[in-house]
Amino acid sequence: MENLVFSLNATLPVFLLMVLGMLFRKWNIVSESFARQMNSFVFLIPLPVMVFKNLATIDIKTSWDTKFVCFCFIVTLLSIFISFLLSCILKEKNKGEFIQVSYRSSAALLGMALIHNIYGDSIMGPLMIIGSVPLYNIAAVTVLSFFKPGIHSFDFELVKKTCKEILKNPIIIGIVCGILYSFFELPYPLIVSKTVDSISNLASPLGLIAMGASFDFEKSKGSLGSSCIASFMKCFGFCMLFLPLAIYFGFVKDQIVAILIMLGSATTVTCFVMAKNMGHEGTLSSNVVMITTLLSGFSITFWLFILKSLSIL
Repeated sequence: MENLVFSLNATLPVFLLMVLGMLFRKWNIVSESFARQMNSFVFLIPLPVMVFKNLATIDIKTSWDTKFVCFCFIVTLLSIFISFLLSCILKEKNKGEFIQVSYRSSAALLGMALIHNIYGDSIMGPLMIIGSVPLYNIAAVTVLSFFKPGIHSFDFELVKKTCKEILKNPIIIGIVCGILYSFFELPYPLIVSKTVDSISNLASPLGLIAMGASFDFEKSKGSLGSSCIASFMKCFGFCMLFLPLAIYFGFVKDQIVAILIMLGSATTVTCFVMAKNMGHEGTLSSNVVMITTLLSGFSITFWLFILKSLSIL
């Protein structure tokens, strides 16, 4: 019972904020356009600032964990490859969308919120983001370009344009600035600290409420078969494959929670945005985002309960 209470205390506050977002939308307190604006605002400002703060305020030279970052990178690469193989076996017509939604987690938003809820300020969240998020974006550009409907080779102009957008990705900019700030041990005056803290504290509550408010159940009726398979892999499949490997390599506590979020958190809403912007239908992406967001509240609680029962947390 104690382990279950621990798991619920870790996940329920996070997912209740998403439920509040759904209710605010249902009660017309938050409109669809306002939810989109909140999502955009969180992605552009508070989330990158939160990642920057977590990296800038620690000694990156002593806190850097090469083994952990490499593990996150390699496991992400393997997850992408498995998603590709699965799309071939299923003969999925929307290969690009299927691959992206199967491997790509909401690592920054949900991950940072859950890790902070359990362990407070932990360097493992930002390190996990360093190991996975740049690869998420590079792989997404590749698969969405190569498997674009009606195209059987790379659309190089579109790839070039999207690569520029990746370089301007606010989260990646936050990562680079945070690492450089910490590495060169730049001054961090109190005025700057309080301002950065205030902005970064907006990221989790606003982002989760906006995510919930963005839900549209009417759009989740198509591509249910592929959506369910991709959602199972996102919430359970990759965790079943790689969590035992993470335990074997000796990762514990905030390390294992960061890996769990990387493997098993909900598919990020960025998948839908990128799919639409790169010429895909987007229905499969929106379905998986919705299903995994609902399902991950239960699945992450389940995984945390298992890990706590094994005394790994």
